[in-house]
Parts: sequence; structure tokens; C-alpha cells
Amino acid sequence: MLGSAAPVLAQSSHVPEGTKLAANQTFTYWMQDDLKTLDPDLNTSKDGNDVLHQLFEGLYDQDAEGNLVPALATSFDVSDDKMTYTFHLREGAKWSNGDPVTAQDFVYAWQRLANPNTASDYAWYMELMQVKNAHDVIAGEKPLTDLGVKAIDDMTLEVQLETPIPYFRQMLVNSSTFPVPQKVVEKFGSEWTKPENMVSNGAYNLKSWKIGESIELVKSDSYWDAANTTLTDLKFVPITDLNQALTRYEAGELDFVQTPAGQYPRLKDEYPDQAFAPPRSCSYSYIFNVGDSGPEALKDVRVRKALSYAINRDIIVDKILKGGQKPAYSWTHWATAGFTMPETDYSTMTQDERMAKAKELLKEAGYGPENPLKLRLMYNTSSDHKKLAIAVQQFWKPLGIDVTLENYEWKVYLEKQQQHDFDISRYGWCADYNEPSTYLDVLTSWSDQDVGEWKDPAYDALLKDSKTAADPQADYTKAEQILAEQMPLAPVYHYSLPMLLNSQIKGYPFENVELNWYAKNMYRTAK
Repeated sequence: MLGSAAPVLAQSSHVPEGTKLAANQTFTYWMQDDLKTLDPDLNTSKDGNDVLHQLFEGLYDQDAEGNLVPALATSFDVSDDKMTYTFHLREGAKWSNGDPVTAQDFVYAWQRLANPNTASDYAWYMELMQVKNAHDVIAGEKPLTDLGVKAIDDMTLEVQLETPIPYFRQMLVNSSTFPVPQKVVEKFGSEWTKPENMVSNGAYNLKSWKIGESIELVKSDSYWDAANTTLTDLKFVPITDLNQALTRYEAGELDFVQTPAGQYPRLKDEYPDQAFAPPRSCSYSYIFNVGDSGPEALKDVRVRKALSYAINRDIIVDKILKGGQKPAYSWTHWATAGFTMPETDYSTMTQDERMAKAKELLKEAGYGPENPLKLRLMYNTSSDHKKLAIAVQQFWKPLGIDVTLENYEWKVYLEKQQQHDFDISRYGWCADYNEPSTYLDVLTSWSDQDVGEWKDPAYDALLKDSKTAADPQADYTKAEQILAEQMPLAPVYHYSLPMLLNSQIKGYPFENVELNWYAKNMYRTAK
């Protein structure tokens, strides 16, 4: 454990009066994989977002229920047509080098995200936010200065949209919208995120990053609300083997860990005050490569449907995972705000009916035990992902499908996905904001995350229409039905987060379906 004596911070707004704080205000957090980057404009992962929420601060944070709370935007104005937002920034906010945080820092960061030379896999997020000219800027067809974001003065940021969207401000919680320090980035280039170079504006600063071992953060004295920040030291530890991670938790080396597949019921009995399984807005699937580099068989929708139908989702959630997950027959997570789960053909079948239909479809496509189909299934290294891949391999065996399992470390796995170097890949998506389009936009033709290269003009049209619809749910329902008909991916389950959390750690946001957490709102009590 990290050792740093913490002052008594009874004045902290999030610590109830009379609480006895631990002298050691540390929090050690398990991660599935080491991070690919600590650059807000380049990050694509949920774990990365969790770390960046501590190092940086954007216009808004979320409270324990997922509601927006002011961060650097203390107030805002919006035009009558809902297409121009003016954010008034917090006076006194500073970078860790003492420089003031200004509106220009946001302009630089957003332009950098959209800049084709940055080659960010999250550039498309500017388009999703409907920022004016984002599409043309990202395509290199207009200059960065045409992007609809500008600094009116140091404390006033103006954003112009192409189309009004009611959830625009919710999207500003994602780390890709955070400011970055221009002079530091320009001085150090790709090395600006090294501990000796990094300048950040969040409640914590980067102390060390030992690749494959740990990322350590320390409380920032320059943060505008440092007086109300109780935890002083954070440590993020990547461990791909969940059983090993559990062992280290039980040895007191970790304060948080996800429970291994199948073990949550036992651990809930053993640690009733430490085991939780809140809904988590993420969906687990297997995505099919239907592009030029994919196998010919997967271009046949009958094959894709057969593969999806044959997956026994009840066995996966009830017999393998056992942690509060739910079977998925739609891509959008069931707990997403404003979403009604649509009924699809295969969601109403029994598993026996789905399997019979799978065999029928595969036979129609010319495959079966007499003409076996050979496919590769890729997943990132994890004991849980391996268990599920083995199960799916067995579900597909009666169809006469020969599946080779391929596992890769996180960075290689991501590279292979982006290069479309796979047949079928484990594909998880966690909500960037609490609204259905965060899932559905991923599979549009303009998405940088469409690694399976599936494209459908009718689907694209629905998602474009949803941006201006008075009630977009009808478009979302039709979009999900297209996914069920075309099956570019096979939804498997909707996440919960079966976890163990040290009972001394308080302030974790269990009611926030995105499970965005901020260490500045947490604290450690005395034993």
C-alpha cells in the first residue's frame, strides 16, 4: 500500500461530520489491462477514462447518481435554437504548473482531437457531439479554425453545433473533451504524458507509470478544490488474471477488484459488506468482420445469424458469470436512460428454437458438419474472456463450425481490431454518456469504432434522423431491429459490475449507471 499521512479533512464536503478518517488516505484500484495512453485525445478505453478523470477535469463531472455537476463550467447559456452553447469557466482553476486554465485550452484540445494528423480513434466523438464542421475538419477538407469551438475570452468558451441535441452537455463528461496544455504538448510531443513532463488540471497529478506494473497518482495542491480532496494517493494496478487479482485483494494489496466469473455468489456470502453488483452501462458482444479482409462466409447474413442464435446467453450469465449480468438480444444496455428494449425475432424464441434455426440458416448458406466452416475468434487476454470464448466455441461445435481461439494482450488486440485483422472479435462497449445513441452510433458508417466494417444506409439514416427527432426512441427501436436483421455483431450480455470494495473506502457511485467515479469525492475511514 502507498504510504502518505493525510491531514484530517473534516471540512471536506463529502465526508460526513464525525467520520473518523484513516491516517493513510490511499486507494488501490485494479485494472484489467495496462493503458495504451494517458493522452485525453488518444484514449479509447473505460479504464483510461477512469484514470483521466482523476488527472484532468473538463466542463462537467457527475455526481453519485450520474447527474451533471459543474466542474470547469460554472454556468452556461444556450441560444434559442439550441445550437450555440456559451460556457462560463471557473475562475482560479490552474494547471499543475501554476498556469491558469483558459477557454483556449479547450479550443486547442478539441481542434487537436479533430486534427487528422493526431489520428485519434475518438475524433468521431466531435461529430457525435454535432460540433459545427467537425466532419469536414476531421476529413481534412476544412481548417482546424473552422471547427465550431472558440474562446470569446479566457473565461468564456463558445461551441456551435450543426444540430441541437438534448444530451450535448452529458457528452462533455468523456475524457476526450478535456482540455490539454498546449505549450507542454508542443514542447514534448508524444512524450508529454511521461511523469516527468505531464502537466494536468485535475485533483491528482501523475507520480509514476511503470508499464505493466502500476500507475501512481498523488493529490494536486494546485487543484481549485484541493481543500475538499481527501484521498491523497491513488494506485492503478493492471492484472489480466482475475483470480490472481482476487488473491491480491484478499491479501490486502488492492482496495477494489472485479470478481472472477462464477465467484460472485460465494464472495457475496463471504464478504457481505464488500461485495456489490451494480448495473454497468456496457455491452459484451462478438463482432463479425464483414469487410474486405474478413472471411467470405461472414458476408452472408445467414451465417452471422446462425452464429448469434447458437450462443446460449442464459448459460453464460447464469452458469458462467453469475454476477448480475443480463442476456443481450439488443446492443443498447437495458439500463440506458430513455431506452425501451425492442422485441426482436430471436429474443422471443427458446434456445432450442434458436439452435434449430441456426442449423437451418447455416445449411441454407452451404455449411454444416459435411462442409465445416473454419473461423478465428479473437479476444484480449483475460481469464473471463477465455472462459466465454471456450463456451462459444462449444456452442458452435454442433453447427459443424471449427473455431480457433486467438488471444492477445490489450494493445495488440486493439491494433488488430483497428486494422480489421480478425474474423470474429470480442467487442465490448461502455457508454460515453447515458443515452442510447452512445451504443447505436458505434455501428454507423462514420464511426471510427466500426471495426467490423458493416455499413447500412437505412441504419445510418435512422441515426441521423434521431438527432433531430422530438422522440428518438422510434428511431432507436428501428435501428435495433436492423441490427437483429443484419447481425453485424452478436450481442451476448449486458454488464453489471460484480466487485469487491474495501469497506473502509466510501463514496463510490453505485447509483451511476456509467460508474464514472472521482477519487476526489471518496475517502478512507479508520478501521
